[in-house]
Order: sequence, then C-alpha cells, then structure tokens
Amino acid sequence: MASDLLQSIQASMPGFSKGQRAIARFLTEHYDKAAFMTASKLGATVGVSESTVVRFASEIGFEGYPQLQKALQKLIQNRLTSVQRIEVTSNRIGNADILETVLTGDMEKIRKTLEEISRPDFEGSIDSILRAKNIYVLGARSSSALAGFLSFYLNLILENVRLISTTSASEIFEQMLRVGEQDVVIGISFPRYSKRTLSALRFAHDRGATVVGITDSQQSPMAESADFLLPARSDMASFVDSLVAPLSLLNALIVALGLRKREEVSKTFSELEYIWDEYDVYEKNDPIAGEQETR
Repeated sequence: MASDLLQSIQASMPGFSKGQRAIARFLTEHYDKAAFMTASKLGATVGVSESTVVRFASEIGFEGYPQLQKALQKLIQNRLTSVQRIEVTSNRIGNADILETVLTGDMEKIRKTLEEISRPDFEGSIDSILRAKNIYVLGARSSSALAGFLSFYLNLILENVRLISTTSASEIFEQMLRVGEQDVVIGISFPRYSKRTLSALRFAHDRGATVVGITDSQQSPMAESADFLLPARSDMASFVDSLVAPLSLLNALIVALGLRKREEVSKTFSELEYIWDEYDVYEKNDPIAGEQETR
C-alpha cells in the first residue's frame, strides 16, 4: 500500500471530516516528517486529538497508527533524495548521541531481521546454491560492496561463482548471456532499488534460473522475480543505508554453506595457508622473533 498511499489519501479527501482533512493535508505535504512522529505529536502539529489521528489511520485501511507510520517510512525510503534524507535524519536524531543512536538502531535491525526471515527460504537458498551449475552474484551501487563480500567467500567454498559487473546495463546481460535452468542468480538490492539489478533478476527468472533475492522486505520489487526471498532490515541512516543486518545475513549464508562443504573448505584453506606463508601474504605476528629483533 505504501507505493500509492499518498494518492489514495488525496483521492479520499472529499469524504474526510475537517480534522481528517487537516491530517491528510499534512501527510501528503510533509510525509517525510510525519513518518517519524507519534500519533500524539502529529495530532498536536495539525491541531487535532491523538484519537482523531488513530481513527484516521483506521479510516484509510490500517489496523492502527503504527501500521500507517511504517507505511510512511517505507514510502520515504523509496522517494527521498539523499539531501532530503539528511534533513529527515537531522530531525530524527536532533541533539541525541549519534554513536549510540546509530549503533542501537543497527542492533534493532538485526533483531527484526532474525524475527522476520523465512527459515525455509534460507535453507532453500543453501540447497539451490550447492546444486547450481553456476552461481551469479550481483548488486549495484551501495549493494556492490555486499555482492563483492559474498562472492569473495563463495569463491573460497565453491568453484563456479561469478561476480557480475554492474557498471552498465549491457554488460550485465552480456555476462549473464548463458544463464539457464541449472544456475542460481543471487541479487542484492535495497531502497532506492537499482533498476539494473531488478532487470537482471527478471531476465534470470525468465531464463529459468533459480533467483535468490536479498532485499529489505517482502514488499520489495525483487519479490516478483525471486524464488527465495531473504529480507534483511536496512532502514536509512542519513544519506547512507544501514547494511549491518544484510551483512550479518550474508555471514550466516556463508557459514551455512561452509559447514555443508566442510571437508572441501578445510582442504582449500590448508592449501591457502601454505600459499600465504610461502609468498609472505600476511604480516607474521611472532612475539619471540619480534623480541629478538629489538635486542
């Protein structure tokens, strides 16, 4: 309902009471501010009672005001520009401790992700990845960091992983030209959703590949193409998106795959440790040697 919420409110305006019209006007004109107001605060701002605000939410089809507030917050995730996000965040945080506010918010996102994620979809994703002939991983813009992280570790576990470059739409489809029914495509996108990622997932779905969508909610446009949907909370934090919960989800995915391929992973890392040591990849932390050097 979030995508057409404002149009729905506008269309219903003639049937509202005077107080409801005041609420409706404020929501349509200042939805970015209303999304983080309590019912009491919203009522005081427009000059009506808290109970009038609660009844208004029910009048337009919500169970209560919290559900309306969530719909508004979802709406601004997709609509606000980066500049508007900065202003909204300034209003939300005010003079509060920024470090505590942001880190506490991230912990809450992980908790909600754990509550909301589908265990069957998580296990189905694992099974599909392990059976796949080829695994394609893609994420554009800020999600490219998550895609790179996931593909890096998947390459240590599996032999058939391809990270898709998303610098141009044509390059995406060229890299996915041979995707088919035996393949898995893992797409990562959060508001504001990347059109390139969505188009690539539709392409993969049409070609019969199994699509794993990692996104923010069941209402994400990625759900249309995904066989398995793994939602992770990613509410905005100023002009940046919080990727803590999505990264935690990817950690769980990698660990689960690693445990299912335990013997192969142990062999791979044994070989890597030899290579890393032979070619001096990592700084050696040898307290005894260090002590001798300082004498």
